[in-house]
Amino acid sequence: MQSESPRPVAILLSPRPAVIAAARRAGARPVVVAPVASVASVREGAERPVRTDWRDHRALTEQLARLAAVRDGRAAVFGFEAASALAAARANEALGLPGTPSGAVTALMDKAALRARTNTLLHPGHPVSFARCGRADLLPFIADLIGYPCVVKPRAGADGEGVRGLTGPADARAAARAYPEITDLLVEEFLEGPELTVEALSRAGRHRILGWTSRLPGPRLTTAGHQLPVPLDPRPAASVRALVRRVLDLVRHRDGPSHTEVILTARGPRLVEAHARPGLLEPDLLRLATGIDVLALALAAGLDLPAPPLHPRATHAGLRYVDFPPAPTRPTALAAARAVPGVLRVHLSHPHPYVLATAPTATALTTTLTQATSLLR
Repeated sequence: MQSESPRPVAILLSPRPAVIAAARRAGARPVVVAPVASVASVREGAERPVRTDWRDHRALTEQLARLAAVRDGRAAVFGFEAASALAAARANEALGLPGTPSGAVTALMDKAALRARTNTLLHPGHPVSFARCGRADLLPFIADLIGYPCVVKPRAGADGEGVRGLTGPADARAAARAYPEITDLLVEEFLEGPELTVEALSRAGRHRILGWTSRLPGPRLTTAGHQLPVPLDPRPAASVRALVRRVLDLVRHRDGPSHTEVILTARGPRLVEAHARPGLLEPDLLRLATGIDVLALALAAGLDLPAPPLHPRATHAGLRYVDFPPAPTRPTALAAARAVPGVLRVHLSHPHPYVLATAPTATALTTTLTQATSLLR
């Protein structure tokens, strides 16, 4: 009797527990690469860890080349965080494994170059105003040129880190003091309209839009949270899909997941930024509300496994970021927030503490999240 072939190996670079669980749902054997062993990795069913600093490309590829699954071509490396996506792409290329091309990862990381290319090739008639800034003390001058309100962000940043909304000269002067003296920033016009975060999966140059969530604006151009479903008429929905696919084609992103942020302006959808990895929390929302398993789909596709079964759902899911002082929240308040019906997770670790919940309607979801976050304050 012929023995069953071993399962492919998903090599995960310092993954969140949710990614390890998704690898198992995809039918893969998860192997964690991290500088130190993780209790969460063992709890989620990962194989023995590979202890190495994956930011060291040479050390990473030397360690992975020893794995039998890598030598047999039954593995792929995955990085689902901003820092690990490029390391995974470079490792796959060096080891001859499938995955997102490193050129696509770096092209999406350079926000200034991507903005210039999308302005020229996608929106030549109505480009988005932007300028680079290499010295923090020039921020007020450049912001005046762009006009207020505007947004300043690191040229290669991700996940909102270092992003500031400027509503006037006072904000620009404060931002100039907050950034390092020698820096690499992008200043661009504030795009007005609803914002979507779009999850997609590419295979051989074909881009499948898995779904999107809406970004909820907070005070002073910040983000208050995300939720879905997002009701869109057919025409703007088709425009969003077309924009995401054109951006991915532009950077030659042929294989792997992507996360794209889009604003629905009066002139049509405009790109905010894009990344060659899934969003951090949007996959959780999509799985809760629709049953679409972004993480498992991405892992299965990267390992050429059958797509995991879809378990359709139809509910409302959302999260709210919690803006509170760094002092520890009282245990009674934390317990009370977790006890609110519909609340699934209260995550208070910095830099992005949040409450995650589901509800049968949008109104009920808002009530649940408002109640839980108010208890934490």
